[in-house]
Amino acid sequence: MSGVQIPAEFDLPQTLDCGQAFRWRPTPEDSETWCGAAYGRYLTLRRVGNQLELDCSQGDMDGVWRAYFDLSEDYARIRGELSGLSPVLKEAAEFAPGIRILRQEPWEALCSFIMSQNNNISRIKGLVNNFCRMFGGQIPGTGMRSFPGPETVAALSLEELEPLRSGYRAPYILDAARKVVEGEIDLQRIVREPTGYGREELRKIKGVGPKVAECALLYGFHKTECFPMDVWMKRAMAQLLPGMAPEDFGPNAGLAQQYIFHYSRRHPELFL
Repeated sequence: MSGVQIPAEFDLPQTLDCGQAFRWRPTPEDSETWCGAAYGRYLTLRRVGNQLELDCSQGDMDGVWRAYFDLSEDYARIRGELSGLSPVLKEAAEFAPGIRILRQEPWEALCSFIMSQNNNISRIKGLVNNFCRMFGGQIPGTGMRSFPGPETVAALSLEELEPLRSGYRAPYILDAARKVVEGEIDLQRIVREPTGYGREELRKIKGVGPKVAECALLYGFHKTECFPMDVWMKRAMAQLLPGMAPEDFGPNAGLAQQYIFHYSRRHPELFL
């Protein structure tokens, strides 16, 4: 078990169940303890006071999870900067101050958000977990499987993907995997290059439009200026922040999007 001191407002449910990652859930025995998998590793964790307790080695804590949970970033500072842009954004940020932007594995984020199209969070979780169960490798000592890599996915056929019931998304999943394996899409170059490069590259994949590209770039490549926009977010922006555009939020627009999204999700009465 490893432990790390965390910011007072780091909230596990707000971060792990807000629609940016789909392999985390509270344990049946204790709703304060969460379990999930990323980077081929299984993890259980819980918050105890100002400590985050993780059931992992110190090596994995330092090599994987510290970065994954973005623990080195000062979210209080960023939240303060965003709050100064609008009273409504300040209220939304104060409603869910514990959200952090996870640093996910690029391929997993890209593939997951291809599956996310026209789906709700519960359905996406089911698809992603079934995808891992069907095609991922066993994570030793656990009942979970790792997220299947692009090489594994690229070798599949549409017929082999059919039991997943991903519908029209299946060809998109295969096209993404094959473009990555064949080198047409270089995920690590997208990490290094400016955001505009990634937007152009990801949209070469069948079925990847602006929304999926923005989600993948924000959650898988940590391009924090990205602001995923769909019909729901357009409505939320028009209702809550009329006259403002994603670029108005600057280099941390992605966190602003999460505040607005979470606030809107919890206040449906605003949109009656």
